[in-house]
Amino acid sequence: MWKNNLCAVVTGSASGLGAAIAHLLAKDRANIVINYSKSQNEAEATANACLDAGAANVAVVQGDVSYDEDCRKIVAAAAPWGRIDVLVNNAGTTKHVSHDDLDGLSSDDFQRIYAVNAIGPYQMIRAARSLLETSTKIWRRPSAVVNVSSVAGINGDGSSVAYSASKGALNAMTPSLARALAPAIRVNTVCPGYIDTPWYIKGRGELKARQVRDAVAARAPLKIASSAEDVAQLVCFLASPLSSNMTGECVRADAGLHLLL
Repeated sequence: MWKNNLCAVVTGSASGLGAAIAHLLAKDRANIVINYSKSQNEAEATANACLDAGAANVAVVQGDVSYDEDCRKIVAAAAPWGRIDVLVNNAGTTKHVSHDDLDGLSSDDFQRIYAVNAIGPYQMIRAARSLLETSTKIWRRPSAVVNVSSVAGINGDGSSVAYSASKGALNAMTPSLARALAPAIRVNTVCPGYIDTPWYIKGRGELKARQVRDAVAARAPLKIASSAEDVAQLVCFLASPLSSNMTGECVRADAGLHLLL
């Protein structure tokens, strides 16, 4: 897909979708920064899997994207490569609270979820801007930012009101930054629906997660519950020169579930 050793930063890439994205990039002999907040063992396992898959170099960096200094530390790990071709803002958080439980979310909950899901990507883009622009000058094509959002930010559903609102903010920020950073940097966003990853098990328990997966597959027009690898393919397309004429887009990937609304 890339004709050179890609230099990529993927936040929240210790496991789940982020790990799947990093693994797919590794197959093109990429240099990859793997970022984690708490799961060091998982991050190191993902790094080893990326090296086995063909990654040229892998750096593992602890950092919470809600902190600007951590964003700069994550970006600094790519500095020895001299550029960043792709930034994937995948790190995210939530709190599972029914939307009608207005007492279930505190101000602190909102601030934490917004800090990671909306402010974090902004801070990462700001920290990486110079290295992204360097990539553009070297290869004479735009570098790429791909944000990982959610259909919850479009439909107003998902794990909590705070989560859907934060993803809506990220979706709204996408065209704003696409305008501001063009023509040097493309900014696009993927809005997945359900993804069959351990994230659901951690949030809802194994039984509930299995029930949700089965229900999604039964309802979806395509009759599938998307895997992390399915969504990673779309992220990597938006990161690659194959989508060089796309910017400011929020692309849904939900096996057609939005057609039922």
